[in-house]
Amino acid sequence: MSKADILMNLLPPLYENVLEMQLLTQTEGTELDQLAAGVEDVLQQFYPESATWALDRYEQDLQIPTNRAKPDDQRRSVIISKMRGSGKVSGSMLKNVAQAYESGSIDVSVDSSEYRILIRFIDTLGLPPNLDDLKAAIEDVKPAHMTVEYRLRYLTIAEVESMTLTEIEQTRQDKLAGGGA
Repeated sequence: MSKADILMNLLPPLYENVLEMQLLTQTEGTELDQLAAGVEDVLQQFYPESATWALDRYEQDLQIPTNRAKPDDQRRSVIISKMRGSGKVSGSMLKNVAQAYESGSIDVSVDSSEYRILIRFIDTLGLPPNLDDLKAAIEDVKPAHMTVEYRLRYLTIAEVESMTLTEIEQTRQDKLAGGGA
């Protein structure tokens, strides 16, 4: 229901057939619809998960170089990761940072005796789309003396053998181990 209809319903019934009141409520209703849409758009900017035109501001505030050539979802990942990556470094904090870049499952383990962090992609096949951003974010928050190892996931022979011919034809080669990623 548009705001014009709501306004008209708020008036006494005798105004329903008055042309001036119909025009007035339609004009005011249009303005109120635009105002409501503007308010909703501004509210979306308060959260990096839904921000669009405010991404530049988040990047500026977090001292992230702005790259408008990147898709918005990748820019959001960098922003969210930077926001999550403050405080004492722990395995769960590293996982939280890494998860900002990936919609699938990620396993993060820290081997303190070997000074190593292992990040394993569980659901994503092949190279994640913004792996370089993830690497930069992890490098930014990890202790300097620790190394990071990334384990990517590819389709195994057993998984390929259980696929139909159509599924195999629709699978990109970079999803297969040794597939020329």
